[in-house]
Amino acid sequence: MSERRYPVPARHPDPWVDRTHGYVTHVVTTLGRAGVRVESCWLDPSGPRDATIVTRSGSDLRALVWDEETGWREGRFVSGRQGERTVLDSVRYLGGDVLLDGDAVLDRLLTGVSEAPRAFRSHDDHHDGFAARLDSYAPAIAAA
Repeated sequence: MSERRYPVPARHPDPWVDRTHGYVTHVVTTLGRAGVRVESCWLDPSGPRDATIVTRSGSDLRALVWDEETGWREGRFVSGRQGERTVLDSVRYLGGDVLLDGDAVLDRLLTGVSEAPRAFRSHDDHHDGFAARLDSYAPAIAAA
């Protein structure tokens, strides 16, 4: 078994935010296995819940930020840490579904897909099936 060379997000003390852990771990694992240099990652505040994956290419720090309303966006990492919103410069939205599979995130990241942001869902909608879709990634924690 090879040693993992990329970080996965720490568990979050808020169970509502931590519910995103499996999904974000799945995406980080997909990126790391494909050779994307993941520097750090974390789960962020709620309202909406979001997560950050900081990547490095040479001296360039970039970040992917996911939130439960608009999905993934990417840009130059300006600032951020667990517990505060991440600030990006030169943002592009990856588009697609709010819960893109890790391979789709990787493909859109590497091919430079950019789609205008649009609200996919409201973080206040607790009856739209999102929770079940999000929970389907929970087994990724054990496999990562």
